[in-house]
Amino acid sequence: MTDAIRDVAVVSDAEYGASDDISLKVRFSVQGASRNAFNETNWTKAYDANDVAIKIRYGVRLWTGGLRKKTLGKQIESYKKAAIFWTRNPKLVNAVKERRIWVQVARNFTPIIRLSEGEVRSELFDFEETITVRSGELGPGTHPIGGEVYVSWQKHHFLERVSLKGSIPDSTITIN
Repeated sequence: MTDAIRDVAVVSDAEYGASDDISLKVRFSVQGASRNAFNETNWTKAYDANDVAIKIRYGVRLWTGGLRKKTLGKQIESYKKAAIFWTRNPKLVNAVKERRIWVQVARNFTPIIRLSEGEVRSELFDFEETITVRSGELGPGTHPIGGEVYVSWQKHHFLERVSLKGSIPDSTITIN
């Protein structure tokens, strides 16, 4: 199973007033072999091989218009970083286990520690970004919204180098 960007969606209200701020929330996730390989057994092997940091770059770009596309808001370029570490915290690992290796995920320097493998995977491979645009920039009427997302990371002990792109399904917003 190869890696792919899935579940790409833009969440927003359908209608806005002429003076409102338009808030477009973009959600997507990476599914496939890399997500499945990101588990405690592989974290321990990577820790033993001194491969203890994974940096994932991702971005979101939205636009409006048909042939002449106009960029909406500022393009988002960000990253998430996973740090593999040894812990004594019994909530994170089985206290009977010989090794106690876990992962902390950070998004723009904000560390997050989850209590299960599934939650850690979700924190690292699921993305949500908000782009805010003033409705005055678009003007009254119905506007089609499209865009693209991308994700990439380098090769690690149990992850291959990946560079993925996905398109955001077309939607529309109306400004009164």
